[in-house]
Amino acid sequence: MTHAATPPQQLADLLATCLDNHSLPGAFYNDPLVYQADLDRIWRRGWLFAGHSCQLAQPGDYITVNIDVDSLIVIRDDDGGLRALHNICRHRGTVLCHEPAGRVGRIVCPYHQWTYGRDGQLLSCRGMQPEIDKSQLGLVPAQVREVAGLVFVSLSDDPPDFEPARELIEPLARPQGMERAKIAAVRDYEIAANWKLVWDNNRECYHCNANHPQYIKANFDHYNADDATDRVREKIAAATARSEAKWAACGLAVTHRETGMAPFPDASSKGDRHGWFSANRTALVDGWVSESMDGRQIAPLMGDYADPDVGTLRIRTMPNFWNHSSCDHAVSTRLLPAGPHKTLAQVTWLVQADAVEGRDYRLEELMPFWQLTSEQDWELCSAAQRGVMSSRYTPGPLSTFKEYNVEAFRKWYVKQLAGV
Repeated sequence: MTHAATPPQQLADLLATCLDNHSLPGAFYNDPLVYQADLDRIWRRGWLFAGHSCQLAQPGDYITVNIDVDSLIVIRDDDGGLRALHNICRHRGTVLCHEPAGRVGRIVCPYHQWTYGRDGQLLSCRGMQPEIDKSQLGLVPAQVREVAGLVFVSLSDDPPDFEPARELIEPLARPQGMERAKIAAVRDYEIAANWKLVWDNNRECYHCNANHPQYIKANFDHYNADDATDRVREKIAAATARSEAKWAACGLAVTHRETGMAPFPDASSKGDRHGWFSANRTALVDGWVSESMDGRQIAPLMGDYADPDVGTLRIRTMPNFWNHSSCDHAVSTRLLPAGPHKTLAQVTWLVQADAVEGRDYRLEELMPFWQLTSEQDWELCSAAQRGVMSSRYTPGPLSTFKEYNVEAFRKWYVKQLAGV
């Protein structure tokens, strides 16, 4: 499939209007040409979170991932490996799998019944001339990687090296045991906002005090350098020191020491140097062991945890994934672009595989913390989109106290579009 490219000079001219420590000009949230450049230079070049390996436990289990007009099937093959296959028939291009998830014995085109194996090889094409070479007509493969139960795909034939991300994420995520988890719930959303506005929102807690009453009870990152009193700093330092001492005995580590105060010169920034991934473990407020509505443990301990006091594991990969994992559950958010003014979000809750709903956990206790926080964010992003469409919108200055991560994302984004 071919795609129209954004005129290089037009894109260069737009990039030249971007100001340091400011939000992006309106064209970057609205212009179809910029959206096309986003697809070509970010979404079709890098690594994208697809889903969880526990969704693909048995041969034939699959999920579909739709990146605008590109659709992938991620499937467990007969040898137990994962494959990513472009979700189009090699006959006349028909989409093969329409469901977001399922299980198949063979992949059969609904149009003319061309049939493919779980490895993508063409097995039969009834009605075609005998000289057709089926070995040349298998489904087009895409790149796929798995780390600690997280599955990533790339549309590029030459994506960035995945190993630096694996080296950071795997040891931090291993104790969580997400590869041994099960899906407790999934919620899908259409956000009326450009995907970059959704990322901007995720990268700061400037808005948290006024908009996330649940989140701020559990976390420290709504405090910032200009409003954190000595008492607050002492509380953060005490919680971090206590957690660091306790977790060290369990093979865990605090890697996010100054929540909300300044950019972090530790494991988080190791990922930032590579640009598209970061991971850390963060202490929760004293008295909270889970990102639940009241801070108590609400499901069986996950993975290798023997004690609920493990803080939160946070993982982010640009442009489409973040995860907050507590001792007893994990919550993943996947973004997919669906137009200049629309982003598809899927929020997934995971628990230990042998946990039984109604006995070991209840959805009405498991889901509200992140369901409310997410839906609050989607409303804010939609309002921001309506604003940046105004003829009177101009880029505003970013707070160096509260929005340094927004600026880091803006710099990463501009570099991707500029190809540097």
